[in-house]
Amino acid sequence: MPFLALDCEGPLTLNDNAFEYSQAIIPKGDYFFTQISRFDDYLADIKKKEGYKAGDTLKLILPFLKLFGANNKSLREFSKKTLTFLLEVPEVLPNLNKILPTFIISTSYKPYLEALCEVTKFPMENVFCTEVDLDKVKLSPSEAKILEKFHEEIVNMPLIELPKEAQKPEDLPSELLKTLDYLEKIFFDIIWNMDIGVFLREVNPIGGFEKAKACERISKELSIPLSEGFYVGDSITDTQALSLIKENKGVSLSFNGNRYALRSAEFYALSKKGGIFLELAKIFSEEGKEPLENLVKKEPYEFGKIPLQKEEFDKLVEKSEAFRKKVRGELIGALG
Repeated sequence: MPFLALDCEGPLTLNDNAFEYSQAIIPKGDYFFTQISRFDDYLADIKKKEGYKAGDTLKLILPFLKLFGANNKSLREFSKKTLTFLLEVPEVLPNLNKILPTFIISTSYKPYLEALCEVTKFPMENVFCTEVDLDKVKLSPSEAKILEKFHEEIVNMPLIELPKEAQKPEDLPSELLKTLDYLEKIFFDIIWNMDIGVFLREVNPIGGFEKAKACERISKELSIPLSEGFYVGDSITDTQALSLIKENKGVSLSFNGNRYALRSAEFYALSKKGGIFLELAKIFSEEGKEPLENLVKKEPYEFGKIPLQKEEFDKLVEKSEAFRKKVRGELIGALG
């Protein structure tokens, strides 16, 4: 019996909960979040900073959410009110668990996943996500002043644009590198050592290698080999989980994915509806991986193997990223 693990935002919901909450709470929050998200992409994918993982954006923004009045109650209520599903997902999710053991592995904050589980009756014990307590620490007036200054600086910086071909810091323009080095100083030298820095020191977002570790834990606890794992992701936080399942000959699927997900997965799908997961899970559960290797679909959704040839791969990235923005909106679709 195989297992299925799905990322939440993208494959199941249309939200980016942390982005939307930042937009609602922080002045110029959409721009602020985009800056921090791209800084995150740089640290995880280009600098490969030791101990840093994709998705740590979710801890970097916490001091600023706190600065502008965020608390546990407000995050809970906001998550419930704004939760938006991909078509068919609320009906599909409870049925997936009947076909094969199904899990959600999400970088999102726990109150958002609790709202999803409440609506869909999905078991919360089958969810891995980011634990956060916004009420844990009081922000002192002196530290608030420092954060206000940093917020002002970050929203007034030119938009961080990382060249697609950049593989190491030296590949970046010197002005951009200067900005990124300064952001590193802000977060890891200054805020890290403040009282409010407890968020950076102690919160552990479930992204990057943490998602891969969650897959390994599921495999071990259920005594199901990773070769019988099916992982669905769409962004930079999913790359290690997708690679792990792919290397172990399981099914790794980029769903409406960006270039990071496509680089790490074996299969891709483009769809506006969640019914696809039921269909693919049934095939994998009943017949194994082989039928999926021969499956090519254009309607009602697109599915196939990710091409290895560079020109074909680049075309698919363009197509998938455009489709992703159409489904999730320009701002959220463009995030790493």
